Amino acid sequence: MDAAEEERKTGEEDKQIAVVSLENRAEVEITDIVEASEGAYTKAEFDRLLWKIDLILWICGGVQQADKTSISTQATFGLRTDTHLVGQQYSWLSTVFYLTYLVCEFPGNIILQRFNVGRALGCFMFAWGIIVLCVAFAKNFADLMVLRALQGAAECTISPGLLIITGSWYTKREHPVSFGAIAALINYGVGTHAKNHPGGLAAWKGISLFLGSLTIVLSVVVFFVLGTPREVPWLNERERKMAIARTVANQTGSDRAKHEKFKWNQFRNAFKDPQTYFFFFITVTCQMPNGGVTTFGNLVYTSFGFSALDTLVKGTIPQSLVSVAHFIVVGLVCLRWPKTRFICTLLSIIPAFVGMLCLGLIKTTPRIFKWGLFLMTVTGNILLASNVAGRTKKSVTATILFVAYCTGNAIGAQLFQAKDAPRYIPALIACACLFGVEFVGLVLWRYYYIFKNAQRDRRAAALGLTETDIEHLGRLAAEADTDDYENEHFRYSI
Repeated sequence: MDAAEEERKTGEEDKQIAVVSLENRAEVEITDIVEASEGAYTKAEFDRLLWKIDLILWICGGVQQADKTSISTQATFGLRTDTHLVGQQYSWLSTVFYLTYLVCEFPGNIILQRFNVGRALGCFMFAWGIIVLCVAFAKNFADLMVLRALQGAAECTISPGLLIITGSWYTKREHPVSFGAIAALINYGVGTHAKNHPGGLAAWKGISLFLGSLTIVLSVVVFFVLGTPREVPWLNERERKMAIARTVANQTGSDRAKHEKFKWNQFRNAFKDPQTYFFFFITVTCQMPNGGVTTFGNLVYTSFGFSALDTLVKGTIPQSLVSVAHFIVVGLVCLRWPKTRFICTLLSIIPAFVGMLCLGLIKTTPRIFKWGLFLMTVTGNILLASNVAGRTKKSVTATILFVAYCTGNAIGAQLFQAKDAPRYIPALIACACLFGVEFVGLVLWRYYYIFKNAQRDRRAAALGLTETDIEHLGRLAAEADTDDYENEHFRYSI
């Protein structure tokens, strides 16, 4: 054998040794993290860690929601009159937002998978803030359409990005807790100032200027502070390992590694998995009422006889507070009884269904009764971060979910027709029917998860695996970036 051939073989052997060494190192790292998740840290340490991320996530969620729904508040403060909107033009301001959101969703998710999540969010939030500021200078329907279209494009990474960050910091049982009311108080202050100074800046313009400026400031904070545990600079090495270890129990894959490689088997599994289609169907039926109520909610309140300021004090603020209370109660219930998440969601839909139906069917009722019925329509759920594993499968499923989200919201805004103003009775009845359809779909979805969990339990029992074995093997598989469809030890949260 000549020297060249011997050198080539030696090189190949060295490469194989390097690959095996790398794989062994990864396996050791995975095992260490999984074992750490099973008792190396105390609850007090975990609680101190979470306080470092809780506040900024709540503020980001609140400001994002305030920016997105500010169009409804601005409509009651003269936006439609000052920009000369007629007919369905106001509805189209909401629809075009979700259409551009839809078009930009897939490339947005690719950006989140390839780059630092916090940095990407910061850049998109900065652009978002600039656009919200510019709304204050809109003169007509064309200006507003362009700005709302750009707003939808900038928004496309914000909700998915916050979802990724939530899933990387919080355990399954903590996911349902959310944010509400601050923006409504701010808008009330702006509206009151405009009312007391009628010759000054219009209230709807003040709302845009304030929210846009706030978003720009927040985007700088997000750029340097927010991210997954692997990305943020303000954790020491022990805290970073602790943050990763506490979410290993989710069995959806922690933030140990970036997993930049796009896995085609996970892409195919996303479309083979029935839960993907449940996600799509439930999200569309849920977001159609949401799209209408988000855009027309304050206008519905004015139909009860409330003034523009009243819609904030007696409408938006109480509704936000009820929403916060609802999520806190749901979060506490889920922490105490982990297998009640679907039941809590189903119970949340019942008052929304009753409230919408009564508003649509009962013609003459006291204003306070209508107010109470509309307050009952607060509902929500969050399941994606808990029941989908595998980086690529999560990304694909998130894209499908947000396509459904955009589709539902875009259609929902068109349910409210100008000819049905001010009460929009056909739209309210349609929303009630959609809540009913969503309820049935959620029941079927829950039983599908129960069936899959039972099926996997039987297979595990046949192999003689204990619950501890299943939990440990499930965490190992998840840390190796195995998706929920292939991970036989994964159990769906119900």
